[in-house]
Amino acid sequence: MDTWQPEPGETLLTRAYVTFATGEATRVRGMRWFRDTERRDIQSELPGWPEGPVYQARSTGGSVARNVGKGGLIALGGAIMAVLSSAGGNVSGGSGPGSGSGTPDEPADEIEDFPVLWAASGSVARTLPWQLDPARSPEKHYRTHAIVTDRRLVIVGFPHSKKNDRLIEDEVLWEVPRSRISRVEPKPFKDGTDVKVIFSDDSWCRLHAVTQEKFTRYLRHPLELIPLDDLTPAQRTTVEAFVAASPASSDAGAPVVSRLPCGHYQISFIRSYEVDSFFGLSENDMTMDAEGAEVECEDRHPDDF
Repeated sequence: MDTWQPEPGETLLTRAYVTFATGEATRVRGMRWFRDTERRDIQSELPGWPEGPVYQARSTGGSVARNVGKGGLIALGGAIMAVLSSAGGNVSGGSGPGSGSGTPDEPADEIEDFPVLWAASGSVARTLPWQLDPARSPEKHYRTHAIVTDRRLVIVGFPHSKKNDRLIEDEVLWEVPRSRISRVEPKPFKDGTDVKVIFSDDSWCRLHAVTQEKFTRYLRHPLELIPLDDLTPAQRTTVEAFVAASPASSDAGAPVVSRLPCGHYQISFIRSYEVDSFFGLSENDMTMDAEGAEVECEDRHPDDF
């Protein structure tokens, strides 16, 4: 098994399964587009990309009219629900934590259109690999993972074996220095697993991250990694006790401690050689306060998530 490893002195922070996102609203469900800043389709211009499907957004009004003719009032009711959903209304009866949102943040890019690449000529987003596209690289045959370190964001790919989720033969497909990433924005519409990555040249991509929080954790905040030697005695005792009590501690690397803007500390460690094709790297984490006390879930700040 040949899994990607960081260079000497580089800190591996997380690894998660990602692909280009897929539309959820009725008009764009199951579709995605690759756009320039004039909203033109550019997939035929992307270097090295094989041909892929050409999508056409559905006409919601036309769908309603056809349904009325076929099924009367029952079909009309279903069509109205579809229209409400396509317009961003939450018609599911509510949502819980992690279940996403029925209200779009960006209707133009989530309801009327669904770009997963927004890139002017020569921009960073145009260099992303085609293997991220589920229509060109079906996940049952090939998987793509995002790796975050203290230096860069890396995309790797590998053939997927249904019989063995831990059979990983990584191929580096793409990478970018952290300095070229402006910010990341979790996108809650609809199932809450999409992430928008904006680069320093204002190009961006929209990714589906199976474990959204895991992928964004070290990209959302200014990264402030704290060496263990810089912790107070109380903080270090807490970290050592957490690592010792974790079942994976015997085969994990050194714990990573990062200070969040709210003043809390995130402690995590990962098993850098045990990669699952769906979940990425296994990790254990906890949150502690400035005094070294573990922060319970109900006492966490928004920044902790």
